[in-house]
Amino acid sequence: MGMTTDITKSRPPSEGASDADRLAGLAAQVLELAAARGASQAEVSISEDSGLAVNVRMGEVETVERTRDRGVSLTVYFGQRKASASTADLQPSSLLATVEQACAIAKFTEADSAAGLADAGLMAREIADFDQWHPWDIDAERAIALAIAAEARGRDTDPRISNSDGSAVNTSTSIATYANSHGFIGFERSTSHSISCSLIAGRDDGMQRDYWYTAGLSADDLETPAQVGRRAAERTVARLDPRPIRTGDFPVLFSPEMSRSLVGHLLGAVSGGALYRRASFLLDSAGTRLFPDWFSIVEDPFVPRGFRSASFDAEGVATRHQDLVRDGVLSRYVLGSYSARKLGLATTANAGGVHNLKVTSNAVDADSMMRQMGTGLLVTELMGQGVNTITGDYSRGAAGFWIEGGEIQHAVDEITIAGNLRDMYQAIEAVGADIDRRSHISIGSVLVGKMMVAGES
Repeated sequence: MGMTTDITKSRPPSEGASDADRLAGLAAQVLELAAARGASQAEVSISEDSGLAVNVRMGEVETVERTRDRGVSLTVYFGQRKASASTADLQPSSLLATVEQACAIAKFTEADSAAGLADAGLMAREIADFDQWHPWDIDAERAIALAIAAEARGRDTDPRISNSDGSAVNTSTSIATYANSHGFIGFERSTSHSISCSLIAGRDDGMQRDYWYTAGLSADDLETPAQVGRRAAERTVARLDPRPIRTGDFPVLFSPEMSRSLVGHLLGAVSGGALYRRASFLLDSAGTRLFPDWFSIVEDPFVPRGFRSASFDAEGVATRHQDLVRDGVLSRYVLGSYSARKLGLATTANAGGVHNLKVTSNAVDADSMMRQMGTGLLVTELMGQGVNTITGDYSRGAAGFWIEGGEIQHAVDEITIAGNLRDMYQAIEAVGADIDRRSHISIGSVLVGKMMVAGES
């Protein structure tokens, strides 16, 4: 196992150069130790994370937590025998012990023809800065003040707000390096910040709970505490006085934050692990039509300040702009090198997951889509895990609002929506431009033309 070919070196902005050099040095040490013990290949990830989290309730501080975590994860290959070990201690003695442990384990593992690093020719050669590093200069006192302000604004918004589940402010930083024995060394760093508020409205058996949060890589991207508190209050009060609805087949409109789950189920079904285990309802579906012909999903790893922007995946493979769904047809699966070999295919640079996804919009917003649906259900909350990835059968608890004449009539809760994901995907009639930008999945409201809605018997 050689370390002579330096395929690429990631270099973040100058203020992070010392972190890059330090972690790269540790990674090189670990790989050299593995090579000295006979490993034919090896890969190592080293990360350092820190954060501040405060929680308040009814104007009083409940928790203040500072975190500082670091870790090393090593995988070694002796031919096609693979073993892994990890440690949270970056001292030389711990690194040596981790290497020796991984190498010892490998002696007892079975050879796996799919095991090994991703091909050397696929390694990223250019690593960009995507503007993901924005540390928030905030101390615990200031964070507490922001959380209290969000909760206070929510409680003052409407007299029907009777209690609080609390408000929180979170901030974190993460730096990481990945290196392997192809000579690849990549460095990444990012920040994450959020403000949230959860409120309770009503009394006794008529109480309802809802929340709102804002999230971003930079504190400049966050809504104000007052905006978060007010939005949480408005959402909570809107859920008061739910009424029963009849059971039947109706159009269902998923709010943007609920629509993400529909994409999530697709990703689970087209992931390499589910496919090679034959535990997916989308086996052998690449190249087939799953959605209406206007519907597309594009993966774009290069979005400035994107939640999942990256030049390389978890194996060092260069990421690329690529279709997942084009004109309704599933273009490909979501594969790392291991699952790709198991399936006789090539990696799609998705070891560790997908990057930023953009879903086609063909409508304006939820209001226009409610007018389009006429009568049906607007879903703003989903509960339970009733999705069978092998068959595609879908059944989940839900809450939201009943629509008639294209307008919200009243809140509903304790209902069930059901169908099959294949049918649901084909039945998508519209996707709104009202995108929820708090995620790496950019999608608006989604209107499914017909689902079974189980209300009162």
